[in-house]
Amino acid sequence: MTIHEAGLIAILRGVTPAHVVAVASAVWEAGFDAVEVPLNSPDPLESIRRICRELPAGYRVGAGTVLTPDDVHRAADAGARMIVSPNTKASVVSEAVRLGLESYPGAATPSEAFVAVDAGARAIKLFPADSIGISGMRAWAGVLPTGTQMVPVGGVDAGNLGSWAAAGASGAGIGTSLYRPGDPPDVVHRRAAELVRAWTATIM
Repeated sequence: MTIHEAGLIAILRGVTPAHVVAVASAVWEAGFDAVEVPLNSPDPLESIRRICRELPAGYRVGAGTVLTPDDVHRAADAGARMIVSPNTKASVVSEAVRLGLESYPGAATPSEAFVAVDAGARAIKLFPADSIGISGMRAWAGVLPTGTQMVPVGGVDAGNLGSWAAAGASGAGIGTSLYRPGDPPDVVHRRAAELVRAWTATIM
């Protein structure tokens, strides 16, 4: 496994199109293999288009805070190949899967996780992860279909990322501990590199 196969998703909430390429480049260079632009960011579809146009083809680009099937279509048209939601909505999952996109529905309970899987999801965004906890993730893994990916989001940082990895997480979404609007790319790169080290020290 290379660092660009680590499964780490950079959540760039609040990023603007003017800054998105520099910030996305910083996290890619540090070893993240995926970036998510939440749809409640300023002009998010333009940011997604710019990342797709300027960054390496192997970069997994996604839209976050996707709440409706229409959002799925708008994100896909902009170039997004990952659809990330804070909630479990079967119509969003099924439409993403129908379009051949990666679906990451947010689930806070096993019941929500099973709704997502039944709609076609193969990965579950554990959200908020700090409420579910590592013991919760392990319990879910014991009952969900074998191979279901667990991706904790919410409260994940360099201090606990290694523990999530050791417990079997397939990846993690990193938000405010990595990026806040206005952070310069060099600062974001430094944080991203620390996160990659924490992750790869456990799984490699």
